[in-house]
Amino acid sequence: MDSAEILCIGTEILLGNIVNTNSQVISRGLADIGINMYHHTVVGDNPQRLKEALEIAFSRNNIVITTGGLGPTYDDLTKETIADYFGLPLEMHEPSRQAIIEHFERLRASGRRHAPMTENNLKQAMMPKGCLVMPNHNGTAPGAIIEGKGKIAIMMPGPPREMGPMFQNQVMPYLLKRSGQVMRSHCIHFFGIGESQLESELREEMQAMENPTLAPYAKDGEVMLRATALAKTPEEAETMLAPVLQELQEKYPKLIYGVDVNDLQTAAVRALREKGLTVATAESCTGGYLSKRITEVAGSSEVFGCGITSYANEVKEKLLGVSHRTLETVGAVSEETALQMAEGVRRVSGADIGLSTTGIAGPGGGSEEKPVGLVYVGVSSAWHSQVLELHLARGYDNERELIRYLAASHALRLLLRTIGMKPDA
Repeated sequence: MDSAEILCIGTEILLGNIVNTNSQVISRGLADIGINMYHHTVVGDNPQRLKEALEIAFSRNNIVITTGGLGPTYDDLTKETIADYFGLPLEMHEPSRQAIIEHFERLRASGRRHAPMTENNLKQAMMPKGCLVMPNHNGTAPGAIIEGKGKIAIMMPGPPREMGPMFQNQVMPYLLKRSGQVMRSHCIHFFGIGESQLESELREEMQAMENPTLAPYAKDGEVMLRATALAKTPEEAETMLAPVLQELQEKYPKLIYGVDVNDLQTAAVRALREKGLTVATAESCTGGYLSKRITEVAGSSEVFGCGITSYANEVKEKLLGVSHRTLETVGAVSEETALQMAEGVRRVSGADIGLSTTGIAGPGGGSEEKPVGLVYVGVSSAWHSQVLELHLARGYDNERELIRYLAASHALRLLLRTIGMKPDA
Protein backbone atom coordinates (compact mmCIF):
# COMPACT_ATOMS: atom_id res chain seq x y z
CA MET A 1 0.00 0.00 0.00
CA ASP A 2 1.22 3.49 -0.84
CA SER A 3 2.48 5.68 1.97
CA ALA A 4 3.66 9.26 1.62
CA GLU A 5 5.70 11.86 3.44
CA ILE A 6 5.40 15.60 2.96
CA LEU A 7 8.72 17.42 2.76
CA CYS A 8 8.26 21.20 2.95
CA ILE A 9 11.35 23.16 1.98
CA GLY A 10 12.04 26.71 3.10
CA THR A 11 14.03 28.41 5.84
CA GLU A 12 11.20 30.94 6.16
CA ILE A 13 8.94 28.14 7.45
CA LEU A 14 11.50 27.09 10.08
CA LEU A 15 11.86 30.69 11.24
CA GLY A 16 8.09 31.08 11.56
CA ASN A 17 7.93 33.85 8.98
CA ILE A 18 5.18 32.05 7.10
CA VAL A 19 2.53 29.54 8.16
CA ASN A 20 2.81 26.12 6.52
CA THR A 21 -0.71 25.60 5.20
CA ASN A 22 0.47 23.39 2.34
CA SER A 23 0.86 20.34 4.57
CA GLN A 24 -2.74 20.64 5.72
CA VAL A 25 -4.08 20.75 2.16
CA ILE A 26 -1.95 17.81 1.01
CA SER A 27 -2.68 15.69 4.09
CA ARG A 28 -6.42 16.08 3.68
CA GLY A 29 -6.23 15.18 0.01
CA LEU A 30 -4.14 12.08 0.62
CA ALA A 31 -6.40 10.93 3.45
CA ASP A 32 -9.38 11.21 1.14
CA ILE A 33 -7.87 8.75 -1.33
CA GLY A 34 -6.51 6.28 1.19
CA ILE A 35 -2.78 7.07 1.06
CA ASN A 36 -1.22 6.66 4.50
CA MET A 37 0.62 9.62 5.97
CA TYR A 38 2.96 9.09 8.92
CA HIS A 39 5.44 11.97 8.80
CA HIS A 40 5.64 15.68 7.94
CA THR A 41 9.14 17.16 7.60
CA VAL A 42 10.29 20.76 7.23
CA VAL A 43 13.85 21.49 6.12
CA GLY A 44 15.64 24.73 5.32
CA ASP A 45 17.20 25.80 2.04
CA ASN A 46 20.33 23.74 2.52
CA PRO A 47 21.26 21.07 -0.06
CA GLN A 48 22.98 18.70 2.38
CA ARG A 49 20.13 18.76 4.91
CA LEU A 50 17.60 18.44 2.07
CA LYS A 51 19.46 15.39 0.75
CA GLU A 52 19.46 13.80 4.21
CA ALA A 53 15.75 14.53 4.71
CA LEU A 54 14.94 13.08 1.28
CA GLU A 55 16.85 9.86 1.98
CA ILE A 56 15.13 9.44 5.35
CA ALA A 57 11.70 10.10 3.82
CA PHE A 58 12.26 7.53 1.06
CA SER A 59 13.56 4.99 3.57
CA ARG A 60 10.10 4.83 5.15
CA ASN A 61 7.74 5.73 2.26
CA ASN A 62 7.40 5.07 -1.44
CA ILE A 63 6.03 8.58 -2.16
CA VAL A 64 7.61 11.87 -1.15
CA ILE A 65 5.75 15.11 -1.90
CA THR A 66 7.77 18.31 -1.71
CA THR A 67 6.73 21.95 -1.70
CA GLY A 68 9.10 24.85 -2.24
CA GLY A 69 12.59 25.25 -3.62
CA LEU A 70 11.59 25.41 -7.30
CA GLY A 71 12.21 29.13 -7.80
CA PRO A 72 14.86 31.02 -9.79
CA THR A 73 17.36 31.85 -7.04
CA TYR A 74 20.61 30.07 -6.14
CA ASP A 75 19.16 28.47 -3.00
CA ASP A 76 16.20 26.89 -4.83
CA LEU A 77 17.73 23.42 -5.13
CA THR A 78 14.85 20.97 -4.78
CA LYS A 79 14.93 19.72 -8.38
CA GLU A 80 18.71 19.42 -8.39
CA THR A 81 18.77 17.40 -5.17
CA ILE A 82 15.92 15.08 -6.13
CA ALA A 83 17.23 14.58 -9.67
CA ASP A 84 20.58 13.60 -8.18
CA TYR A 85 18.86 11.06 -5.91
CA PHE A 86 17.34 9.39 -8.98
CA GLY A 87 20.55 9.74 -11.02
CA LEU A 88 18.94 12.02 -13.59
CA PRO A 89 20.42 15.05 -15.36
CA LEU A 90 18.53 18.31 -15.71
CA GLU A 91 17.59 19.48 -19.18
CA MET A 92 15.71 22.43 -20.60
CA HIS A 93 11.99 21.75 -20.94
CA GLU A 94 11.04 23.90 -23.89
CA PRO A 95 7.28 24.23 -23.19
CA SER A 96 8.07 25.46 -19.66
CA ARG A 97 10.70 27.86 -20.99
CA GLN A 98 8.20 29.31 -23.44
CA ALA A 99 5.52 29.58 -20.74
CA ILE A 100 7.89 31.60 -18.51
CA ILE A 101 8.76 33.97 -21.36
CA GLU A 102 5.07 34.46 -22.20
CA HIS A 103 4.28 35.08 -18.53
CA PHE A 104 6.69 38.03 -18.39
CA GLU A 105 5.46 39.34 -21.71
CA ARG A 106 1.89 39.40 -20.39
CA LEU A 107 3.03 41.27 -17.27
CA ARG A 108 4.84 43.89 -19.33
CA ALA A 109 1.88 44.27 -21.69
CA SER A 110 -0.44 44.84 -18.73
CA GLY A 111 1.87 47.51 -17.30
CA ARG A 112 2.27 45.67 -14.00
CA ARG A 113 5.97 44.95 -14.48
CA HIS A 114 8.52 46.95 -16.45
CA ALA A 115 11.74 45.13 -15.48
CA PRO A 116 13.01 42.68 -18.10
CA MET A 117 12.98 38.98 -17.40
CA THR A 118 16.36 37.92 -16.00
CA GLU A 119 18.09 34.76 -17.17
CA ASN A 120 17.83 33.05 -13.79
CA ASN A 121 14.07 32.80 -14.30
CA LEU A 122 14.72 30.22 -16.99
CA LYS A 123 16.36 28.02 -14.33
CA GLN A 124 12.80 27.09 -13.42
CA ALA A 125 12.39 25.40 -16.82
CA MET A 126 15.32 23.03 -16.22
CA MET A 127 13.63 19.71 -15.42
CA PRO A 128 14.87 16.20 -14.53
CA LYS A 129 15.18 14.11 -17.68
CA GLY A 130 12.12 11.97 -18.37
CA CYS A 131 9.99 13.45 -15.57
CA LEU A 132 6.31 14.27 -15.86
CA VAL A 133 6.13 18.07 -15.98
CA MET A 134 3.15 19.78 -14.33
CA PRO A 135 2.43 23.24 -15.80
CA ASN A 136 1.97 26.03 -13.27
CA HIS A 137 -1.05 28.11 -14.31
CA ASN A 138 -0.66 30.48 -11.34
CA GLY A 139 3.08 31.18 -11.38
CA THR A 140 6.32 30.54 -13.22
CA ALA A 141 7.75 27.44 -11.51
CA PRO A 142 6.40 24.19 -13.00
CA GLY A 143 6.09 21.07 -10.89
CA ALA A 144 7.46 17.63 -11.66
CA ILE A 145 6.88 13.95 -10.91
CA ILE A 146 9.70 11.40 -11.04
CA GLU A 147 9.19 7.64 -10.92
CA GLY A 148 12.11 5.29 -10.36
CA LYS A 149 13.74 2.85 -7.94
CA GLY A 150 10.23 1.86 -6.87
CA LYS A 151 9.78 5.40 -5.53
CA ILE A 152 7.83 8.50 -6.58
CA ALA A 153 8.89 12.10 -6.00
CA ILE A 154 6.28 14.79 -6.52
CA MET A 155 7.61 18.36 -6.56
CA MET A 156 5.35 21.40 -6.31
CA PRO A 157 5.99 25.15 -5.82
CA GLY A 158 5.75 26.60 -2.33
CA PRO A 159 3.27 29.52 -2.63
CA PRO A 160 -0.16 28.15 -1.60
CA ARG A 161 -1.96 29.89 -4.49
CA GLU A 162 0.28 27.92 -6.86
CA MET A 163 0.57 24.68 -4.93
CA GLY A 164 -3.15 24.25 -4.16
CA PRO A 165 -4.46 24.19 -7.76
CA MET A 166 -1.54 22.06 -8.94
CA PHE A 167 -2.15 19.51 -6.19
CA GLN A 168 -5.90 19.40 -6.77
CA ASN A 169 -5.90 19.44 -10.58
CA GLN A 170 -2.75 17.48 -11.42
CA VAL A 171 -1.33 15.55 -8.48
CA MET A 172 -4.60 14.11 -7.21
CA PRO A 173 -5.67 12.81 -10.65
CA TYR A 174 -2.19 11.28 -11.09
CA LEU A 175 -2.42 9.45 -7.75
CA LEU A 176 -5.98 8.33 -8.42
CA LYS A 177 -4.97 7.00 -11.83
CA ARG A 178 -2.35 4.84 -10.12
CA SER A 179 -5.06 3.27 -8.00
CA GLY A 180 -7.49 2.87 -10.91
CA GLN A 181 -10.17 4.72 -8.95
CA VAL A 182 -12.03 8.01 -9.00
CA MET A 183 -12.89 10.04 -5.94
CA ARG A 184 -15.99 12.05 -5.16
CA SER A 185 -16.54 14.14 -2.04
CA HIS A 186 -19.34 16.24 -0.57
CA CYS A 187 -18.99 18.69 2.31
CA ILE A 188 -21.87 18.79 4.82
CA HIS A 189 -21.89 22.01 6.85
CA PHE A 190 -23.20 22.15 10.44
CA PHE A 191 -23.85 25.14 12.67
CA GLY A 192 -24.89 24.94 16.31
CA ILE A 193 -22.99 21.82 17.36
CA GLY A 194 -19.36 21.42 18.40
CA GLU A 195 -16.88 19.10 16.73
CA SER A 196 -16.44 16.98 19.86
CA GLN A 197 -20.19 16.47 20.32
CA LEU A 198 -20.78 15.62 16.65
CA GLU A 199 -17.78 13.29 16.58
CA SER A 200 -18.99 11.61 19.77
CA GLU A 201 -22.44 11.02 18.31
CA LEU A 202 -21.06 9.64 15.04
CA ARG A 203 -17.86 7.98 16.31
CA GLU A 204 -18.93 4.35 16.03
CA GLU A 205 -20.44 4.95 12.60
CA MET A 206 -17.35 6.77 11.30
CA GLN A 207 -14.97 4.14 12.69
CA ALA A 208 -16.95 1.37 11.00
CA MET A 209 -16.93 3.11 7.61
CA GLU A 210 -14.29 2.14 5.09
CA ASN A 211 -15.72 3.40 1.80
CA PRO A 212 -17.37 5.92 1.87
CA THR A 213 -15.65 7.68 4.77
CA LEU A 214 -16.58 10.67 6.94
CA ALA A 215 -13.98 13.13 8.25
CA PRO A 216 -14.78 16.11 10.53
CA TYR A 217 -13.22 19.56 10.26
CA ALA A 218 -13.98 22.36 12.71
CA LYS A 219 -13.87 26.14 12.76
CA ASP A 220 -15.38 28.67 15.16
CA GLY A 221 -19.01 27.77 15.73
CA GLU A 222 -19.13 25.34 12.81
CA VAL A 223 -18.28 21.79 11.83
CA MET A 224 -17.86 20.35 8.36
CA LEU A 225 -18.09 16.66 7.55
CA ARG A 226 -16.44 15.57 4.32
CA ALA A 227 -18.02 12.43 2.88
CA THR A 228 -15.70 10.75 0.40
CA ALA A 229 -16.14 7.68 -1.79
CA LEU A 230 -13.69 5.84 -4.04
CA ALA A 231 -15.12 3.91 -6.96
CA LYS A 232 -14.44 2.85 -10.53
CA THR A 233 -16.72 5.55 -11.98
CA PRO A 234 -18.04 8.93 -10.77
CA GLU A 235 -21.61 7.61 -10.97
CA GLU A 236 -20.79 4.66 -8.73
CA ALA A 237 -19.15 6.97 -6.20
CA GLU A 238 -22.19 9.27 -6.12
CA THR A 239 -24.46 6.26 -5.62
CA MET A 240 -22.36 5.25 -2.63
CA LEU A 241 -22.51 8.76 -1.15
CA ALA A 242 -26.26 9.35 -1.57
CA PRO A 243 -27.45 7.29 1.45
CA VAL A 244 -24.75 8.83 3.69
CA LEU A 245 -25.93 12.37 2.85
CA GLN A 246 -29.57 11.43 3.25
CA GLU A 247 -29.02 9.81 6.65
CA LEU A 248 -27.15 12.85 7.98
CA GLN A 249 -29.77 15.30 6.72
CA GLU A 250 -32.54 13.24 8.31
CA LYS A 251 -30.65 13.00 11.60
CA TYR A 252 -29.61 16.68 11.82
CA PRO A 253 -32.23 18.72 9.90
CA LYS A 254 -31.88 21.78 12.15
CA LEU A 255 -28.07 21.76 12.31
CA ILE A 256 -27.11 21.22 8.67
CA TYR A 257 -27.24 24.48 6.76
CA GLY A 258 -25.98 23.26 3.41
CA VAL A 259 -24.00 20.81 1.32
CA ASP A 260 -21.03 22.04 -0.74
CA VAL A 261 -21.81 25.69 0.04
CA ASN A 262 -18.45 26.88 1.49
CA ASP A 263 -19.88 28.92 4.37
CA LEU A 264 -22.98 30.42 5.99
CA GLN A 265 -22.97 33.63 3.97
CA THR A 266 -22.76 31.73 0.69
CA ALA A 267 -25.66 29.52 1.75
CA ALA A 268 -27.70 32.58 2.76
CA VAL A 269 -27.09 34.49 -0.48
CA ARG A 270 -27.87 31.38 -2.51
CA ALA A 271 -31.14 30.83 -0.61
CA LEU A 272 -32.18 34.47 -1.01
CA ARG A 273 -31.57 34.33 -4.75
CA GLU A 274 -33.47 31.06 -5.13
CA LYS A 275 -36.50 32.54 -3.34
CA GLY A 276 -36.23 35.98 -4.96
CA LEU A 277 -35.89 37.72 -1.57
CA THR A 278 -33.82 40.63 -0.25
CA VAL A 279 -32.28 41.35 3.15
CA ALA A 280 -31.01 44.42 5.00
CA THR A 281 -29.00 44.57 8.21
CA ALA A 282 -28.98 46.74 11.32
CA GLU A 283 -25.89 46.16 13.45
CA SER A 284 -24.63 47.38 16.76
CA CYS A 285 -22.09 45.01 18.38
CA THR A 286 -20.98 43.49 15.07
CA GLY A 287 -20.17 46.91 13.65
CA GLY A 288 -20.85 46.08 10.00
CA TYR A 289 -19.25 42.63 10.11
CA LEU A 290 -22.53 40.92 9.25
CA SER A 291 -23.04 42.99 6.10
CA LYS A 292 -19.37 42.48 5.21
CA ARG A 293 -19.81 38.71 5.25
CA ILE A 294 -22.92 38.92 3.10
CA THR A 295 -21.40 41.27 0.54
CA GLU A 296 -18.18 39.28 0.15
CA VAL A 297 -20.26 36.67 -1.70
CA ALA A 298 -20.38 37.16 -5.47
CA GLY A 299 -23.89 38.07 -6.59
CA SER A 300 -24.95 39.50 -3.23
CA SER A 301 -25.88 42.81 -4.88
CA GLU A 302 -29.03 41.09 -6.14
CA VAL A 303 -30.25 40.30 -2.63
CA PHE A 304 -28.68 42.80 -0.22
CA GLY A 305 -30.55 46.06 0.31
CA CYS A 306 -28.44 48.02 2.77
CA GLY A 307 -26.55 47.80 6.03
CA ILE A 308 -26.88 50.28 8.89
CA THR A 309 -24.27 50.30 11.66
CA SER A 310 -26.16 51.87 14.54
CA TYR A 311 -23.70 51.93 17.42
CA ALA A 312 -25.18 55.03 19.06
CA ASN A 313 -28.62 54.90 20.67
CA GLU A 314 -29.51 58.13 18.89
CA VAL A 315 -29.03 56.39 15.54
CA LYS A 316 -31.07 53.40 16.65
CA GLU A 317 -33.86 55.77 17.62
CA LYS A 318 -33.77 58.35 14.82
CA LEU A 319 -32.83 56.17 11.87
CA LEU A 320 -34.29 52.77 12.77
CA GLY A 321 -37.25 53.94 14.86
CA VAL A 322 -36.30 52.08 18.05
CA SER A 323 -38.57 53.38 20.81
CA HIS A 324 -37.01 55.90 23.18
CA ARG A 325 -38.92 54.22 25.99
CA THR A 326 -37.43 50.85 25.06
CA LEU A 327 -33.91 52.24 25.18
CA GLU A 328 -34.56 53.92 28.53
CA THR A 329 -36.27 50.98 30.25
CA VAL A 330 -34.57 47.79 28.95
CA GLY A 331 -31.59 49.28 27.12
CA ALA A 332 -29.90 48.83 23.77
CA VAL A 333 -28.87 45.27 24.58
CA SER A 334 -32.30 43.69 24.81
CA GLU A 335 -34.75 41.50 22.98
CA GLU A 336 -37.06 44.45 22.36
CA THR A 337 -34.32 46.60 20.81
CA ALA A 338 -33.11 43.77 18.56
CA LEU A 339 -36.62 43.23 17.20
CA GLN A 340 -37.26 46.94 16.64
CA MET A 341 -33.91 47.29 14.87
CA ALA A 342 -34.81 44.43 12.51
CA GLU A 343 -38.24 45.94 11.89
CA GLY A 344 -36.75 49.38 11.36
CA VAL A 345 -34.13 48.40 8.80
CA ARG A 346 -36.71 46.35 6.94
CA ARG A 347 -38.98 49.38 6.81
CA VAL A 348 -36.25 51.87 5.86
CA SER A 349 -34.73 49.68 3.14
CA GLY A 350 -37.85 48.08 1.72
CA ALA A 351 -36.14 44.68 1.99
CA ASP A 352 -38.15 41.49 2.52
CA ILE A 353 -36.16 40.59 5.63
CA GLY A 354 -34.56 42.74 8.31
CA LEU A 355 -31.70 41.28 10.34
CA SER A 356 -30.23 42.81 13.50
CA THR A 357 -27.50 42.34 16.11
CA THR A 358 -27.04 44.08 19.44
CA GLY A 359 -24.91 43.00 22.36
CA ILE A 360 -21.76 43.38 24.44
CA ALA A 361 -18.62 42.24 22.62
CA GLY A 362 -16.27 43.36 25.39
CA PRO A 363 -13.78 43.38 26.80
CA GLY A 364 -15.44 46.14 28.84
CA GLY A 365 -19.04 47.27 29.19
CA GLY A 366 -20.44 44.14 30.78
CA SER A 367 -22.29 43.83 34.09
CA GLU A 368 -23.69 41.07 36.26
CA GLU A 369 -27.08 41.54 34.63
CA LYS A 370 -25.69 41.91 31.11
CA PRO A 371 -22.29 40.22 30.88
CA VAL A 372 -19.79 40.34 28.04
CA GLY A 373 -20.95 37.93 25.36
CA LEU A 374 -24.65 38.64 25.77
CA VAL A 375 -26.00 39.19 22.26
CA TYR A 376 -29.48 39.47 20.78
CA VAL A 377 -30.02 38.60 17.13
CA GLY A 378 -33.31 39.59 15.55
CA VAL A 379 -35.14 38.94 12.32
CA SER A 380 -38.25 40.57 10.90
CA SER A 381 -40.28 39.53 7.87
CA ALA A 382 -43.90 39.40 6.79
CA TRP A 383 -44.10 35.70 7.67
CA HIS A 384 -41.75 35.33 10.63
CA SER A 385 -40.20 37.47 13.36
CA GLN A 386 -37.91 36.21 16.12
CA VAL A 387 -35.16 37.21 18.53
CA LEU A 388 -32.44 34.89 19.81
CA GLU A 389 -30.71 35.49 23.13
CA LEU A 390 -27.12 34.28 22.93
CA HIS A 391 -24.35 33.92 25.49
CA LEU A 392 -21.17 33.79 23.42
CA ALA A 393 -18.34 34.45 25.88
CA ARG A 394 -16.03 31.46 26.27
CA GLY A 395 -13.55 32.80 28.79
CA TYR A 396 -10.75 33.31 26.29
CA ASP A 397 -8.40 36.27 26.22
CA ASN A 398 -9.05 38.82 23.49
CA GLU A 399 -12.33 37.21 22.50
CA ARG A 400 -14.02 40.39 21.23
CA GLU A 401 -13.59 39.38 17.59
CA LEU A 402 -14.76 35.85 18.30
CA ILE A 403 -17.99 37.18 19.85
CA ARG A 404 -18.56 39.42 16.84
CA TYR A 405 -17.90 36.56 14.44
CA LEU A 406 -20.22 34.16 16.25
CA ALA A 407 -22.94 36.80 16.51
CA ALA A 408 -22.81 37.31 12.74
CA SER A 409 -22.86 33.54 12.21
CA HIS A 410 -25.97 33.13 14.36
CA ALA A 411 -27.62 35.96 12.45
CA LEU A 412 -26.89 34.26 9.13
CA ARG A 413 -28.24 30.97 10.43
CA LEU A 414 -31.41 32.72 11.62
CA LEU A 415 -31.70 34.32 8.18
CA LEU A 416 -31.49 30.89 6.54
CA ARG A 417 -34.21 29.49 8.79
CA THR A 418 -36.46 32.46 8.06
CA ILE A 419 -35.99 32.04 4.31
CA GLY A 420 -36.87 28.37 4.65
CA MET A 421 -40.07 29.22 6.53
CA LYS A 422 -41.47 31.45 3.79
CA PRO A 423 -44.67 29.92 2.41
CA ASP A 424 -44.70 29.18 -1.28
CA ALA A 425 -46.71 31.72 -3.26
